[in-house]
Amino acid sequence: MKHLADIMKGLREDADLDQTEVAKHLGISQQTYSNYERGRYELPIRHLLPLAQLYHVNIEYLLGAAEHKTALEQFGW
Repeated sequence: MKHLADIMKGLREDADLDQTEVAKHLGISQQTYSNYERGRYELPIRHLLPLAQLYHVNIEYLLGAAEHKTALEQFGW
């Protein structure tokens, strides 16, 4: 099972975003986001849905509990 930090980094790179852009989306500093992505800090639960929406994946995928990136739109989110 992949770790959240690795999944976050992979999704960000796949979306051609930098850490500053994702941090801005979450309303945090780039340094704080970097610490989440490196696994130094735990990602607060309040950031899960915004990240899932940004990358069009389900929360289970972000958490490493699902192999498929089911789009949130099919759930009406």
